[in-house]
Amino acid sequence: MNRTAGVVLVVALAAALVLPGAGFAQEEQTYRNPVSRGVVDAFPDPAIIRGGDGYWYAYGTTDPVRQSKGDDDFHFLPIMRSKDMVEWDYMGDVFTETTRPTWHPSADTFYWAPDVRYMNGKYYLYYSVAHFGDDELFTIGVATAPSPTGPWTDSGGEVIDRDSCDTNPIDPAEFTDKDGKRYLYWGSYGDICVALLTPDGLRVAGDATRVTYGGQAEAAYVIRRGRYYYLFISEGACCSGALSSYEVLVGRSTDPLGPFVDKQGVSMLASRRGGSFVMSANGNRWVGPGHHSMATDLAGRTWAAYHAIDKNNDFLNPPYDDISRRPLMIDPLDWVRGWPTVRAGRWASAGRQRAPVTSWTAGGDFNSPESLDTDWVARGAGRAGWRLAEDPDHDGYATQTRETDKPAYLVTKASAPARARVEADLRTSGTSNGAVGVVAAYRDRGNHFVAWLNERRHALVTNAVVDGRRTVHAIRPLPESFRFDEWHNVAVQLRGSSLNVQVTEARLGDPVARIRRHLPPGVTGSGAAGIASLRASALGDNAGGAPLYHRARETAPPPNVGEEALENFSDEFNDARLDPEWSFVREPAGEQTGGVYRFPTQGADLFEDINDATVVRRKAPSGNYTVQTKMAIDLGVDTDKSFQQAGLVMYSNDDRYLKLVHVSIGPDRRTEFAKEDPFYESMVVGAPARVTWFRISHRVDRKHNEQELRAASSRNGKHWAWGGVWTLPLGAKLDIGLVSQGGEGSTARFDYVRTFRP
Repeated sequence: MNRTAGVVLVVALAAALVLPGAGFAQEEQTYRNPVSRGVVDAFPDPAIIRGGDGYWYAYGTTDPVRQSKGDDDFHFLPIMRSKDMVEWDYMGDVFTETTRPTWHPSADTFYWAPDVRYMNGKYYLYYSVAHFGDDELFTIGVATAPSPTGPWTDSGGEVIDRDSCDTNPIDPAEFTDKDGKRYLYWGSYGDICVALLTPDGLRVAGDATRVTYGGQAEAAYVIRRGRYYYLFISEGACCSGALSSYEVLVGRSTDPLGPFVDKQGVSMLASRRGGSFVMSANGNRWVGPGHHSMATDLAGRTWAAYHAIDKNNDFLNPPYDDISRRPLMIDPLDWVRGWPTVRAGRWASAGRQRAPVTSWTAGGDFNSPESLDTDWVARGAGRAGWRLAEDPDHDGYATQTRETDKPAYLVTKASAPARARVEADLRTSGTSNGAVGVVAAYRDRGNHFVAWLNERRHALVTNAVVDGRRTVHAIRPLPESFRFDEWHNVAVQLRGSSLNVQVTEARLGDPVARIRRHLPPGVTGSGAAGIASLRASALGDNAGGAPLYHRARETAPPPNVGEEALENFSDEFNDARLDPEWSFVREPAGEQTGGVYRFPTQGADLFEDINDATVVRRKAPSGNYTVQTKMAIDLGVDTDKSFQQAGLVMYSNDDRYLKLVHVSIGPDRRTEFAKEDPFYESMVVGAPARVTWFRISHRVDRKHNEQELRAASSRNGKHWAWGGVWTLPLGAKLDIGLVSQGGEGSTARFDYVRTFRP
């Protein structure tokens, strides 16, 4: 097993890991990104799933990912495996030259952006086909397998109707709703669309519905949490080395078909498209974080698996030194007041972090022939009926061979804590009308909790027993298509008096049934975890309990802007003439009138080799500061006004600047935070409006000899969307500037320019 990811084990007796009344000491594992270090050189667009054998599996885009091993070959959807999401092993590829699909051309064809699921009792891998040449083809395929490593059987054709959505038809993501209906989302650098899938998951079965408005959106990923569906997208340049501007945005809806809106209620279908930040560049060495999938650890915490680029080591080695090096990263996805953000808004980590919880306080995977005797004890009926069995996916699992009329329990000898997540993979033989369940807080037959998959009721049923009496009973119907003879994960989270039970196919954020309850006193407490059987030939695996994760309560604070504007670096534009501190790069343009600086958009630009636009500039202070302006410009919506734009610029010269503007790109309108040094890429920072407030916060990072500049925008001057960070060398002198360019026909009106000290 690879050890280069740098796992450190520390015995942690801190109060945060010792739960009241439990008396448990938990080993604390740590990690440092990238977790694929030493195994593969790159692992773009990662998809992750926990297999039936208890390992996590990750799948990546086709790239020459093994150069450091002396291998320059392109690997068709490489596979890695890990027991802890930190130390990974390379497990081969989904396709080889001899096993790749034959329904599309083979020459000059690559497979990108996989999405992995467990459905219908097998693994599905949706993938993008990218065929270059005169007969160019971009589309989506799917392969299935009995285990996460294969063998993979391709479906033999396209999953989607390529002409049904105005987009580059790649980047698939499947989602299963609570009614059992399956959907596929896809799209890149155009609309994101969704369509219903056939029950077998191999083809779309209905018309495509658009859920985002154009732009650079791609890499959709959808989960359901509570009553909301969350649509995650990646935006920007994925693969431009140190100038990569990839970032992750999110909107939510009460319907899987949308409309999805951001925190401010702005629709992702609007020309001025909404989207709240999940992750962007934060000023450390990692840039372009995005194209993520999600995993849930044994403590119930959600983790984002994504790629990013080390700006100090941004390309692969020759002969592929034009391909960005995008390794596998992981970081926790925190939920604060109903919205997700990576590391509570701190985004990609560069230092050592607390690792996912991947071992149980009490529990196991039944892979050892002695495990029934060493780790488990039978209680209730059918004690002699528990056996070990095997299959290719799950390796070892436990099965109750007797269909008892009273519950049979197989529980851990050790106890899980009172505040815990307890889970198990469960199924029945499909030949009875019985039930199989996950057991939590088991002290004896008269004091325990069970969440049942009840075949007779075709429902998730929960029972809590205290002093021999059933005190909590709840039922949630399961989808009509639910198969009890296929593996499902049932997870029970006990947090104080709060109970949360979910049924999923593979722990990927798409529960088909869910029960939430407040529990009366006496129901919870430390106790054994396990599986239960009632009138069924029940099968269980990967069963156990671990301390429940601690939720983030607040997001990381935004930059401290300050309150008093610096008089020598600010202008209210209310004098008789323009402040003499302003000067012009190229011909003077615009005028100060009526308390604003009126600046018509020029038929000129500041973009790479085109440098004929006017920059109105003045000196910036030294040290840390924030520049703010309020600007009105009517670019309309939906019509093509490319590339009219206006806003702030932090200007060094024509080949080194940062620009924060409201811009029209085709019918799209966006707040663009761009960097040219010497090439040009851009992030988005919130949805613009006819009147938009802009901020650029400047911070000196002497440790890394850099300047960090972070942008924010607001539609009302009160609620700010803080976006990503660009960096420049510390020695690059910057001026504060205004631009209005990209084509004649509109006029920007700047109310003021104010500069603040934190």
